[in-house]
Amino acid sequence: MENDKSLRQWLDEFKLSRPLVIAGPCSAETEEQVLDIARQLKGSEVSIYRAGIWKPRTRPGGFEGVGAIGLEWLQKAKAETGLLMAVEVANATHVKLALEHDIDVLWIGARTTVNPFAVQEIADALVGTDKIVLVKNPVNPDLALWLGGVERLYNAGIRKLGVIHRGFSTYEKTKYRNIPEWQLAIELHGRFPDLPIICDPSHITGRRDMIQQVSQQALDLNYDGLMIETHNDPDKAWSDAAQQVTPVRLKEILDSLIVRERIDDSHEFNGHLREMRFRIDDLDTKIIELLGKRMRIADEIGGLKKENNVAVLQNIRWKQVLEKMKEEGSAENLSEEFILRLFRAIHQESIVHQEKIINTSNS
Repeated sequence: MENDKSLRQWLDEFKLSRPLVIAGPCSAETEEQVLDIARQLKGSEVSIYRAGIWKPRTRPGGFEGVGAIGLEWLQKAKAETGLLMAVEVANATHVKLALEHDIDVLWIGARTTVNPFAVQEIADALVGTDKIVLVKNPVNPDLALWLGGVERLYNAGIRKLGVIHRGFSTYEKTKYRNIPEWQLAIELHGRFPDLPIICDPSHITGRRDMIQQVSQQALDLNYDGLMIETHNDPDKAWSDAAQQVTPVRLKEILDSLIVRERIDDSHEFNGHLREMRFRIDDLDTKIIELLGKRMRIADEIGGLKKENNVAVLQNIRWKQVLEKMKEEGSAENLSEEFILRLFRAIHQESIVHQEKIINTSNS
């Protein structure tokens, strides 16, 4: 794969701008809705129109898409606007119908990527075609599974391949709908720099007010494009209403983005430096989040000590923690001086938190 430059050629073949912008509703709902959104996107920076035709729902009973009739609506939208059309496919039947309706771009969703059998079925159904195929990251943060999906398609003769980074599910409550885990996408891009990578800020954030921020982060990491869910009346959307924007807001977001020039070979150092700094920023944010969680547990301990009239400072426990952290720090090549300064500060903050709890009146 790494020696085959055709992985990126489709970007040039269609003379698409950078960043490539894929936009459209989470779900095709009615013919009128599909055509209205497409008309509003015509002439903008959007090159590819997306719409969910078959919607995999986590639980039964939700809206699961309009089905094959939606493909006819997309055909009409393509004829009228000239936009390329994209849909998600989850099995060979979806592929067959999409090909019959001359859909230009097929993407494999996160729930499908986790299933090698399903990906292989799709790959087999695509043999002999020259369609653009994009693979979303699996729901769980598994780089091998993501790459495995791409490799199955490549082995089936598909060359117009790209990946979509849409974030990863987590049991923890965070500001994201799906945590980005940027380092996984960076590692994938590092292994296969000729593989176009698209960011899906709609699914990462789950919130329209964060889409601009995450889009800019993706462009700062030299992503090739963005997939942004766009609806003519987002609040009344039949699925994922909170993460969709209007065509007007999409234009505002795109106009606000700063597109970095691609780093050529003579500036390779600066490109690597920017990526590594971004990884550090991402990890620093996680450190702060973990420290916040630690202090909330310290608050609970403070409440327990208050109920049982126990002193805040427990020297034996503190010495045990410090010795353990010094050993673990040494294993990570961190100096003892640094570990002592770090955990003394953390310990002091914990004491402040617990004292505040103990000295708070119950009235």
